[in-house]
Amino acid sequence: MEEPNSPEKRPRIRVASPRKTAQVRLSDGRILEGPVGTPLEAFVVKVTGPSDPPTMAALVDGELRELTWPIYKDVDVCLLSNATSDGKRIYRRSLTLLMLAAIRELYPQARIRVEHAVTMEGLLCIVQGRQPFTPEELAQIHSRMQEIVDQDEPIVKRQVPRDEAIAVFGQLGYTDKVRLLKYRNKDYVVLYSLRQEQGYFYGYMVPSTGYIRYFDLIPHPLGFVLRAPRRGSPVEMLPRRESPKLDLIFCQYGEWLRTLDVMDVSTLNEAIQSERIREVILVSEALHEQQIVDIAGRIASQQPPIRLVLVAGPSSSGKTTFSKRLAVQLLVRGLRPVPLEMDQFFVVRALTPTDENEDYDFEHLHALDLELFSRTLMDLVDGKEVRLPHYDFRTGEREPGGVLRIGPQHIIIAEGIHGMNPDLVRDIDAASIYRVYISALTQLNIDRHNRISTTDTRLLRRIVRDARYRGYSAAETIDRWESVRRGEVRWIFPYQENADAMFNSALAYELAVIKPFVEPLLLHVDQNTLSRVEAKRLLAFLQWLLPCEPDLVPDNSILREFTGGSILRDFAVSLGEV
Repeated sequence: MEEPNSPEKRPRIRVASPRKTAQVRLSDGRILEGPVGTPLEAFVVKVTGPSDPPTMAALVDGELRELTWPIYKDVDVCLLSNATSDGKRIYRRSLTLLMLAAIRELYPQARIRVEHAVTMEGLLCIVQGRQPFTPEELAQIHSRMQEIVDQDEPIVKRQVPRDEAIAVFGQLGYTDKVRLLKYRNKDYVVLYSLRQEQGYFYGYMVPSTGYIRYFDLIPHPLGFVLRAPRRGSPVEMLPRRESPKLDLIFCQYGEWLRTLDVMDVSTLNEAIQSERIREVILVSEALHEQQIVDIAGRIASQQPPIRLVLVAGPSSSGKTTFSKRLAVQLLVRGLRPVPLEMDQFFVVRALTPTDENEDYDFEHLHALDLELFSRTLMDLVDGKEVRLPHYDFRTGEREPGGVLRIGPQHIIIAEGIHGMNPDLVRDIDAASIYRVYISALTQLNIDRHNRISTTDTRLLRRIVRDARYRGYSAAETIDRWESVRRGEVRWIFPYQENADAMFNSALAYELAVIKPFVEPLLLHVDQNTLSRVEAKRLLAFLQWLLPCEPDLVPDNSILREFTGGSILRDFAVSLGEV
């Protein structure tokens, strides 16, 4: 019998020469091999066809890499198209550079400021230094962009000393970028250039313009909209969704920033350094209060009287604090607000709809017992005594809750993600309902060409809140975020224009306050998890912000809902006599 460690059983080891090839193991099981040092792009071209969504980048051994990344060893690769969140950001970033390059050639006197998203697939661009572009001029810019795409021009990346980048931006007239680089804690800057345009774009790019074939330019009252494909339709341009109410809120936010004299991150940093930040915070909060006062006044003056206020918005918009501050303002007007928790009307767990993965979809409209919700509301409005339901989130069962009866002086405030959906309360008289949509509808930009998305602001808010009040790590919150976003796209955003009023919960100063809370949480995300990619991206733009002392934030601020210390957390309106 042979011994286990006998020569016949030992692995055969031999001296080998260094390999001249490296393997790329794709997530679908395919394995490609090429010379050591071959750019990732060459492997991608081998496996993607013209009908596939364009690949923007890849996860290489769990790290986000550009397509120009050279492969020196065997790696595991997951391709990222523009149908993914990271891919979409790279697509938009590259498309912005393409647009700027075309405009520099055709209208060199024009300066473009990329403001914010006006729809899920469009960025509002403001023209400075000349009159807004006419439709004919936009058509010329579109044609030049298409020519550059057809020529598959290279997008060149280079690393330069910070002083050289400052000189470049000074020559281009980008004073905001020059100011911002004062806060750069590294002595180098990565620039991307296309033809005569170059800039620092705070993230990766595609290697050439042939990757960004789908786009459009459309006129807008404030400038024009640069459109890219939606994630769900990455190889086509769908008709634009008109959002006049949302557009009005964005215009209002621009006026707020001018009032605050805070137009970008560098001017916010200067306000923090000069201690003018107290003024910025107080005026920002006053603007919020003014909005709430106006909404309460409209509700109180409605005839016939409003009996139900529905408050809806995406995750981490500040719905809870807003609802309580609105209740205070309604009390001032002699009304008695009554909160109604929509989550208590969930159907039992066994009847909850499921998603495409057969997981429970708690954000589905029919995860709520619509019949019970509607009947409860009608009975309350009619002055009947109602036994409210109580939902046990642990067991997924529903049991009887407290008893409630209200009078004509009471007004119900119900908060939940489906408040703008007309199917939520089909049996209630529409004239007695007032709908308020709330979201952090825009955010301070890093500079004229680089925006911070409202989605990122809400994610940072949620990471801080989940850690403080729910015991979730940053990684757990990030891992859930994609599912949350899918629910918003399906159940919230399509109905936002049904609102009678919109409340913008964004605060120009908030990221400076959130920074010291969220950075330690993001730094604790495990290096070997996919959520680390997102954590690194969030940390990258937070580095540009100076921290702000959280004690300066008023105790009734919406921001306190996330960072803690809100005077409204345990506030409840007394029902009074019925």
